[in-house]
Amino acid sequence: MDPILWTAPRARALEVLCLPDPAAKAAAARELFASLTTHAAANDIDAQATFEPPPTLPGRPPLPRLVPPKEVPTRSPFTLEGRAALLHAITHIEFNAINLALDAVWRFPHMPAAFYRDWLRVASEEALHFTLLRDHLQTLGFDYGSFDAHDGLWTMTQRTAHDITARMALVPRTLEARGLDATPPIQAKLRKAGDLRAVEILDVILRDEIGHVAIGNHWYRWLCERDGLEPVALYGVLAARYEAPRMRPPFNLDARRAAGFTDAEIAFLS
Repeated sequence: MDPILWTAPRARALEVLCLPDPAAKAAAARELFASLTTHAAANDIDAQATFEPPPTLPGRPPLPRLVPPKEVPTRSPFTLEGRAALLHAITHIEFNAINLALDAVWRFPHMPAAFYRDWLRVASEEALHFTLLRDHLQTLGFDYGSFDAHDGLWTMTQRTAHDITARMALVPRTLEARGLDATPPIQAKLRKAGDLRAVEILDVILRDEIGHVAIGNHWYRWLCERDGLEPVALYGVLAARYEAPRMRPPFNLDARRAAGFTDAEIAFLS
């Protein structure tokens, strides 16, 4: 196997981010994280390296077509096509989440090795989520790319490309944390529609996403402590500066607390 997997995981993360084929990207993301646990040499993470980004990031397949969020149609989950469209939207989120985690790994140098290991684990788990959802979508007669999608998650990734603290504040613990709130109502609809396999997959995703948001919370607070900043007050500043969407209730308070949100942070959201 290519030795770059063992000696330069951040460089490899950029390579995987550039892969356009979703199945190849998902498999490579999982292999990259697995290499950290099976090869002692992988402990030598290239934390000080800096990289020139390719002209276009991230690698994407030709489909789905990306449109403004308001142009993505909503459909009833109680029809086959509507249920497939709902699952496709979640599949697209998980594909984007692979890219978000890989981008955090290659883009930001001079962080502790644990930062890179955390985000490579996230990329691996997001790759599993994407694969589970895509496989299920195919059993319904559809595939990733069958419906239009929007690019909201990657847009915030681009806005925070030069501010690691804003990235941690506004991607994992804001945009991805919305999934903690949204998943139980979606599961209720899918259960009512009789799609118990989709409900099971979302159980796995919700469990793992609590851990992913917790990683975002941990590194956001680590960065604030390093720089002498107050996390709750700074969050409001960053949300306004980078035009983060306003979080609206209802909130999944149990999941948010399990992910490390404090009472003060939950009160701020409310």
